Amino acid sequence: MAEAAVKSLDSFSCPICLDLLKDPVTIPCGHSFCLGCIKDCWAGDDQRKVYSCPQCRHTFTPRPVLNKNTMLAELAEGLRKTRLQAAPPPAADSPAGSGGVECDVCTGTKHTAVKSCLVCLLSFCEAHIQPHYEIPAYKKHKLVEASMNLQEKICSLHDKLLEVFCHTDQQCICLLCVMDEHRGHKTVSAAAERAQKQKQLVQTQRESQQRIQQKEKKLQELRQTMETLRRSAQAAVEDSEKIFTELIQFMERRRSEVKELIRAQEKTELSLAEDLLKKLEQEIADLRRRDAELEKLLHSEDPIDFLQSFQSLSAPPQSADLPQIPVSHQFSMEELKKAATGVMERMESKLVRFSGGFISSSMTAAPLQKSEQLLQSPEPKTREDFLKYTCQLTLDPNTAHTQIALSERNRKATLMPQKQQYPYHPERFDSVHQVLCRESLPGRCYWEVEFNMNYVHIAVCYKNISRKGGDYKSGFGFNDQSWSLNSWYSSFSFRHNNKETKLPVVSRSYRIGVYVDHSAGILSFYSISDTMTLLHRVHTTFTQPLYPGFWFYDFGNVLQICDLN
Repeated sequence: MAEAAVKSLDSFSCPICLDLLKDPVTIPCGHSFCLGCIKDCWAGDDQRKVYSCPQCRHTFTPRPVLNKNTMLAELAEGLRKTRLQAAPPPAADSPAGSGGVECDVCTGTKHTAVKSCLVCLLSFCEAHIQPHYEIPAYKKHKLVEASMNLQEKICSLHDKLLEVFCHTDQQCICLLCVMDEHRGHKTVSAAAERAQKQKQLVQTQRESQQRIQQKEKKLQELRQTMETLRRSAQAAVEDSEKIFTELIQFMERRRSEVKELIRAQEKTELSLAEDLLKKLEQEIADLRRRDAELEKLLHSEDPIDFLQSFQSLSAPPQSADLPQIPVSHQFSMEELKKAATGVMERMESKLVRFSGGFISSSMTAAPLQKSEQLLQSPEPKTREDFLKYTCQLTLDPNTAHTQIALSERNRKATLMPQKQQYPYHPERFDSVHQVLCRESLPGRCYWEVEFNMNYVHIAVCYKNISRKGGDYKSGFGFNDQSWSLNSWYSSFSFRHNNKETKLPVVSRSYRIGVYVDHSAGILSFYSISDTMTLLHRVHTTFTQPLYPGFWFYDFGNVLQICDLN
């Protein structure tokens, strides 16, 4: 009956405070907590707006509404009353369950000792310590606070109190040891040695505090430097905006001026052409009229009229040569194109050097190159096709969190309760249980992993992802430098830049395949069992080399990079 009661109490205990549930609430994942405990736990998640179950780590967005579970409240209250009724009354001063020191003199029920005697080498309760206060022979005995470690203060050879410190052997000894085993050694009283060591400890503490102050000063200087960098960067951004705005305004003005010049030149040239056009039309009309007269004269039957008119019509009309219609060379844009191209090339060169090479003319051709690559080599369809792009991966010990143990030629990782003996390395994750692979991913790559527990993240990321800090900013999927598939019991989700996408429920598999086409910007995750099921596909633009990474949550998590050869 007692064991059943204990199990019932454990079943209705809050996982946070480990006591019986008080004002119990049940969150969407099914776990129950005290109302006050879960509120305090989620208070720190308000900034991230992502709330997780302290027991199963399931995340919720937005924050779930907390309503009291009346049935659990009634059951917990009933168990609380049962526990109070079943508990036996404690002894008046018994140390049972309290970790106190028992009296060595008491028979039967042992009472709590209040003092220990270094001469008697016994501990005494309030009643049995009285002779040490009343009998003169006992008053010279040295009393200390009750201790369970009296035997550690006794010499194992002579059963005498340790009162002397031997400098030669660096250990505490008794007076008989001074005359026997430690004869001729440099010895002092334990009290004198303690005083000396206490001075050294004070000096050590002072030096430690000085180092702390120095580190805090450097930390403050670093923060000031970072703030200066931020202000400088912001000022540079504002200046660049101003410069480019002025440049755009200047170009707009010059464009308008050039347009006006072209239109003015057009008007001048058209006016001259129109004058020539009128003169040419008039001359053509005169010629047509003379031609008509010639035609009429040619058919005249009157000889006298013919001869009289022939003299005036047979002479060719006087006609001045018309000038060529001028076309100004100013209408040619070749010089302007060359000048504009030269300016753009010089600006681009300057900007490339200024930005450290992030601006590249090859970026403009990237969409075309991607399209051509996609047309030339489509994404694999079957597992046999994917296996053609298998890449060999190994885990990088320099990045592994200190509680991740690597084995099997660095292709297997296990999350351990104890820390591993890794040397310091600046690329090591220090807050989240993550590890990266040593190899970056080539153009096309496929690999598979197996794991033994439900909660694990399988990700790819850029190498410059943050490795430090006590929050999730360096966690896979919580920043814009990583893409992560999250396995959670019978479901999967995808996270990037702290935005989570719930994925449709599929048959459970502890083997996941990952396919990356870096140049095409494709990232795909597959559930591997008897069939190959697509879990999620990402289409994006990768601007840096990618590295596989893994994130563990529970001790005992094991992940193995599969050998596909």
